[in-house]
Amino acid sequence: MPSFQIRVNVNSRGPMTDGRAQRALRDYTDQVDYRVATEAENLVLDRLGTSIKNRTPYYETRVGVERSSRGGYEVTDHGVIYGHWLEGTGSRNYPVTRFRGYRAFSRARALIQTRAPGIARRLLARYTSRM
Repeated sequence: MPSFQIRVNVNSRGPMTDGRAQRALRDYTDQVDYRVATEAENLVLDRLGTSIKNRTPYYETRVGVERSSRGGYEVTDHGVIYGHWLEGTGSRNYPVTRFRGYRAFSRARALIQTRAPGIARRLLARYTSRM
């Protein structure tokens, strides 16, 4: 029976082994999350700006992006007491009153889900060039 031997010598160098790829991927995902969240914040503020008839700046200044406890970022109104009412999810909305809410956050969520892949694609070139 014939026999044979295989010897392999491997020198592993490059972005996959020295940590550059992992860092770039972590930075990329963090940046995509942040950019998507800031875009969603802008959508919420635009919706509120066109919907609210008698604007007072307090609520709009409370809307912002913050790091989520679950990882990533989220757009929040930082717990403003009447935020649920303005969104239309409070107990005092329709049918108790005629006001159905502005639905700024829910509409922004629907729009940002269609825009997020484009945001991620635009940022990808910057991070693939780092490797």
